[in-house]
Amino acid sequence: MPLEFPGAYFYGEEELANVSAVVQAHSPFRYYGHDLQHMADEFEKEFAAFIGMPYALGVNSGTAALTVAMMAIGVGPGTEVIVPGYLWVSTVGAVVRLGAIPVLADVDDTFCLDPADVEKKITPRTKAVAVVHMSGASGNIRQLAALCRRRGVLLLEDVAQAAGASVDGQMLGSLGDISIFSFQLNKTMTSGEGGAICTRSEALYNRVFAAHDLGYARNQAGRLDFNNLESATWGCGARISEVTAALLRAQLTKLPRICSAMRERKQKLAAMVGNIPGLVFRRVDDPNGEIGSFLLITLPTPADAQFYVGALRGEGIVTDSRGINTVCMTDWGLHIYHNIPALVNKIGVSGGNNPWQDPRNEASKVSYDKGSLPKCDDLISRTILMAIPPVLTDADLEDISAAWHKVASARPLA
Repeated sequence: MPLEFPGAYFYGEEELANVSAVVQAHSPFRYYGHDLQHMADEFEKEFAAFIGMPYALGVNSGTAALTVAMMAIGVGPGTEVIVPGYLWVSTVGAVVRLGAIPVLADVDDTFCLDPADVEKKITPRTKAVAVVHMSGASGNIRQLAALCRRRGVLLLEDVAQAAGASVDGQMLGSLGDISIFSFQLNKTMTSGEGGAICTRSEALYNRVFAAHDLGYARNQAGRLDFNNLESATWGCGARISEVTAALLRAQLTKLPRICSAMRERKQKLAAMVGNIPGLVFRRVDDPNGEIGSFLLITLPTPADAQFYVGALRGEGIVTDSRGINTVCMTDWGLHIYHNIPALVNKIGVSGGNNPWQDPRNEASKVSYDKGSLPKCDDLISRTILMAIPPVLTDADLEDISAAWHKVASARPLA
């Protein structure tokens, strides 16, 4: 199987020209230099327009984007952030680093947050709900947005795995109060590392800007402005570079084509194996809006899932050690809450910085042991995950389908 890293397959002359312009100008830092090319400024304008939000800020990683966004909305000791059981470790890590308590909520058959369970988990300490658009598609985002508005809770969209996806024509990342994106190698558009934060609030943007930099605003010359203390904080040096932005500007122009390529191949493969009795696909409410980066297939039992993964890999439906195809989701590492040792064991950041031992959080009684989220645990135990590279050929799809049918004939599911 080809490796799954989507955006990198589309690197070409556009990326090279943009990066060359920065190199030839000897100006890789975005705020001042020999001959600024303004790649970061232009990327932010273009990305904000693409997502449909007034403000966008480039940062150096999706992990940094999460930390900066949560700093800006006031996550800290005495507060809670609701997160799903199927996520990436960085989402929960940002909560812990800021001294707050992550509260797990269950998922439904979209593999994203179940609004009914989220509502049960909201308390007076809830600062935000972090909806994570996992594996390239949205869950119940409109219901969650309405719930958060009704309960007076901020909604943070983690779009790290779904840049370019939409629901009913509206881009993911434009339905909440603040949203984050990742442009790491595994993502639809990539600069190796990189990220972005979007918001519709000028006040939130100002706080995000200060937090991502050195804690202050900057003036028109790119110098720190110490006279504006309204948003002052302790920054974390998460600035995007001109080289990263140069790559992202080129990748953004290709993002619709990248997503379309994956979506088309996923839909073809789903149709080819969908007649095998006993298979259930993840529910996607807007198939034309997902990016198609993953196909999630749920089988009747955990034993079935383990058998099928082993047999499919034996048939060659596997990448080399740099990739992940094909896996049972129980082996999907730090994407599953009970696979994160520091979370399960409530390990703090350093010294006395442990939110679970902070008296300001004593009202938050939580557990992260396996079994905490029945629906998530059940789905994960029975689901096979296949990454869908955008370069899969029709012959590849035929081979994958043939392998599925061969395994199904050896171990029928119904």
